[in-house]
Amino acid sequence: MDTDAQLAERDRSSAPDGAERRSRSLRIPGQEWWSGLSRRSPVRRAALTGCLCTAVLMLLSAYVVQPFLIPSSSMENTLRVGDRVMVNKLAYRFGDDPQRGDVVVFDGTGSFVQGGPPGNPVTALLRKGAAAVGLAQPAETDYVKRVVGVGGDRVICCDRRGRITVNGQAVDEDYLYPGDSPSQVPFDIVVPDGRLWMMGDHRSASRDSRDHLGEPGGGVVPVDRVIGRADWIGWPRGHWASLERPDAFDRVPDPAAHGTAGTHG
Repeated sequence: MDTDAQLAERDRSSAPDGAERRSRSLRIPGQEWWSGLSRRSPVRRAALTGCLCTAVLMLLSAYVVQPFLIPSSSMENTLRVGDRVMVNKLAYRFGDDPQRGDVVVFDGTGSFVQGGPPGNPVTALLRKGAAAVGLAQPAETDYVKRVVGVGGDRVICCDRRGRITVNGQAVDEDYLYPGDSPSQVPFDIVVPDGRLWMMGDHRSASRDSRDHLGEPGGGVVPVDRVIGRADWIGWPRGHWASLERPDAFDRVPDPAAHGTAGTHG
């Protein structure tokens, strides 16, 4: 039978020394995973790091900022074919609504496009993933346009000087493509509440709200279909710029003040 002295000695020999106890207490969460990763081959480390970076990028793209590849000339010269704009998905998340003059990306299903996107669902998923990081053109139902009218606004083309008016106020659109008129198509519409009247800056090359008058949806885009506001041009380097809201609409009165709210043109 072990004596008390022998039992005490055995306890001391099996107990961790002070350095080991301190090491255990100082372990950082995730340290063992990171240490394991550092012991892997360089190829596996690179693959795992790439997957991690891609996952973070996809999360940012889904909820915060998404790069959007400009596929057409409908927004020239503000946006050119091949530009990548950074779409701020938080711009309208906390109670703010799109304002006149904002450049926004939106899903045109039900307003610009009748029915869902065509094509193979697997191909569409792959394309969506590539588009989310700015490597491919966006879905065929995604558009980028400028907000010209918001809910309640009466938008008319055109006055005697060929300008669009919003709630009776003529708008000098200095962002239009050089040589373009505000519109060759006359229209007179009161934008329903919760909807937006969208137009491209290159009016002669843009299919926008004007082209869908008389179709289901009337060409006006539901606010909840807006994906985000285009705030910056991130690529190419020579075209870096922030997309500020122009002052063209600063003098436009509210619909109620102009007496257009609740009417339809």
